Amino acid sequence: MEHERDQDSKSALNFEENIRKTYNSRICKSLQNANNFVRSANECNESETRIAALGTTRDDSQGKYPNDINEPCGEVPSPSNPSGRGDHQSRLTTHTSFHENRVVGTLHPQILVINSGSSSLKFSLLDPESTNISAYGIAERLRTAQASLRLTDLHGAKREENLPAADHHVALLRAIEILSENAPLEVRAIGHRVVHGGEYFRRAALITDEVLQRIEDLVSLAPLHNPANAQGIRVATELFPGKPQVAVFDTAFHQTLPPHAFHYPIPYNYYERYRVRRYGFHGTSHQYVGQEAARRLGKRFDEVQLISAHLGNGCSVTAIRFGKSVDTTMGLTPLEGLAMGTRSGDVDPNLHLFLQNHAKLSLQEITDLLNQESGLRGVSGESHDMRMVAAAAAKGNARAALAIDIFCYRAARAILGLAAGLTAIDAVIFTGGIGENDVAVRAKVLEHLTILKPKLDPHRNKQHGKESGGRITADSGLQCLVIPTNEELMIANETVRLIS
Repeated sequence: MEHERDQDSKSALNFEENIRKTYNSRICKSLQNANNFVRSANECNESETRIAALGTTRDDSQGKYPNDINEPCGEVPSPSNPSGRGDHQSRLTTHTSFHENRVVGTLHPQILVINSGSSSLKFSLLDPESTNISAYGIAERLRTAQASLRLTDLHGAKREENLPAADHHVALLRAIEILSENAPLEVRAIGHRVVHGGEYFRRAALITDEVLQRIEDLVSLAPLHNPANAQGIRVATELFPGKPQVAVFDTAFHQTLPPHAFHYPIPYNYYERYRVRRYGFHGTSHQYVGQEAARRLGKRFDEVQLISAHLGNGCSVTAIRFGKSVDTTMGLTPLEGLAMGTRSGDVDPNLHLFLQNHAKLSLQEITDLLNQESGLRGVSGESHDMRMVAAAAAKGNARAALAIDIFCYRAARAILGLAAGLTAIDAVIFTGGIGENDVAVRAKVLEHLTILKPKLDPHRNKQHGKESGGRITADSGLQCLVIPTNEELMIANETVRLIS
């Protein structure tokens, strides 16, 4: 076993070295030419094209950062820094500081969107103005012998490669090389999905050394996600020195929750010291489909009241009142709320003590069980994938059928509960991998919502609303819409907004 690990390690080193050599010979010259062009344009159009990174200096007289990008700022406690004080100097090891970032207004390259996970890296290259995605791909099972890269390049050709033991850096490096085979890859800026922004970030932020450190300060709230998100930022900084980068936070849209919705009924000092509260997630998705629903309803986003159900491997439901999130099902972490692919959602907090005493499990083992071995996977005993669970249920597997029933009932119960934050419901939205594609799940959820009087149209539902503007219910009664999410476009739009 030790010999195999040594071989994997040597394979990774050799593989990365080969890629670096190729990258240096075929890419660096193009990037250098592009950078020379950027410098030339900057010299000619200094006043018009230089965009200083926001938030690198503090306006002490106001106690916040210029342009009011995010509040609260300054001495805000976090779970890993309860006092709110600490060393906020740069942790970057690259040679280019974020405050040197600039963009050239005369060029029209695209936005690179990166979603860096713990063992995967998704990316897409798109033009926010046309909403066209030029290229996209995913590297999976990183740091294992089965690591691989799949992408669709700028010409629409599909590519797939094995990258044994590759990490995030090697995977992104290889993707850039493929996308640059015929011409230099022109990237205007990089937008990153970041899962947890705590109370620091009420909206997207141009990445500075301090912003990156604050993302890392929140690791205790998102231990699987924020470290990977930060790593994606560092890799992009190394591969695209001088390019502006923007962090778009899953939690930011939910920073409008009122205190009665985000506080837990526990001793208040835990909020004051550790910022223990409900944060919510999938905010980028909920915001996108909410805006799209308003457009389809012929209204402004700040005129509608909606309930958005993001159903996928991770699931959450959000109440949107006049353009703002007012309640949501996920909480301090993404574990709270609905039954999901591998996550339990809501359980009795005393379950931890019960399992510790009777099953002799440690607190970490119980936490892992609730996050990784529960939900559809735990109940069905088959899979975390709804398609696999549905197939098993169709063959008479009672546990698989039960898993689906629990999933749908808890989603419906959440929708009804969140209605408490609204005065009316203009539409219920289904989105996410399951919400957009599973006809039976949508129908079963609506069966539990009879009190709201939705009139499901079986034909529209079967067509996923594609022939009826997304609507899957009859023309009268509660409007229920299927709206595919587009988090990448939201991230790209936010990136352009901040660098412009």
